[in-house]
Amino acid sequence: MSTNWIIVADGSRCRIFSGTSASAVLNEITTLVHPGTRLHEQELTSDLPGRAFDHSGEGRHAMETTVEPKKHEIESFARQINDYLEKERTNNKFKHLVIIAAPAMLGQLRGTFNPEIMKCVGAEINKDLTQHTVEDIQKHLPAH
Repeated sequence: MSTNWIIVADGSRCRIFSGTSASAVLNEITTLVHPGTRLHEQELTSDLPGRAFDHSGEGRHAMETTVEPKKHEIESFARQINDYLEKERTNNKFKHLVIIAAPAMLGQLRGTFNPEIMKCVGAEINKDLTQHTVEDIQKHLPAH
């Protein structure tokens, strides 16, 4: 069992690696994908926002959505990653995590991960390396 996992994520892809140390070869365990975040805004919404009357009855206006569709998709993907990690954590698949993520996704993961997963996080790297080779990813890992 490898106790160190490396999470490399952006808004639509999350690669999960295992390794025994920063200098050991990384093994890709799985890749999670969320194609919804790659869609354009108009592809994420079915039609125009609804319309409502003013309380005083003097006019109509378009209703606004509370969360932008693209942001909603990123939040949904972060929850998917959290659920996967929580299942694997409870099965003792890892003890320590290193998170390498694009800036927006890193913030979303911090806000989404449950406290037990956050206790496992030993390092965070604010970079988008999802399209990089395993060797490039390994160069960015902390020495400890």
